[in-house]
Amino acid sequence: MRGALPWLLLCMLATSACGTSTRVDEFRPSSTLLPLNSDEKVVVVGRRHSGAYETDPDFINCIGNKLATRGQLSVMPEQQFLDSFYPWFEPRMAPLGLKRMGGILEDPLIGKRVRELGIRYMIWVDGNIETTEKSGAISCAVAPGGGGCFGFSSWDKAANYEAIIWDLDKLGEKGRVQVDSKGSSYLLAVGAPIPFIARVQGEACEGIGTRLQSFFAPAGPGSP
Repeated sequence: MRGALPWLLLCMLATSACGTSTRVDEFRPSSTLLPLNSDEKVVVVGRRHSGAYETDPDFINCIGNKLATRGQLSVMPEQQFLDSFYPWFEPRMAPLGLKRMGGILEDPLIGKRVRELGIRYMIWVDGNIETTEKSGAISCAVAPGGGGCFGFSSWDKAANYEAIIWDLDKLGEKGRVQVDSKGSSYLLAVGAPIPFIARVQGEACEGIGTRLQSFFAPAGPGSP
């Protein structure tokens, strides 16, 4: 019976671990869908501040991919945007609000470049993932007859992000989406470690990306 306990625990973890709970909230100043011409683009940009704070670029790319594949929007990759407007979006200069963004666009060269590239909307994303609680321990040993690891550990992670839609043509805020995703991960070691990892960031991307795409009307030549 004692030998079956680890496998019983493994089965229990397989059914209960890796589950995440995700909540998505939104604010819409208007029920009208955002227009987008066929030659206009959206760019998703993560917050960068003073070189010590950066929203995960992989998360930003994930949102962009969701909008491009499911929302069928024309999305400019973040890195391409940063390269096109260097150094205005480097950590020491990047805008933290719409007012500062408007000041940058007043520069004739930048405003012209935005229009040339067809960037209509910027989605400004801020947030991070934190490990909120850890418990347990894993120990490993090597012996002449073999070795292995034994023990159990768990940790909780929480992802909190906010995305704000800026209309660069009208210079106004068009909506906000907030997502909170939480999940527990486990590592069970009975000889070899077996991980059960919660997809906290993936669920957050799915939630925020799906909600953001619902703000936009399908791109078309007849859009105003």
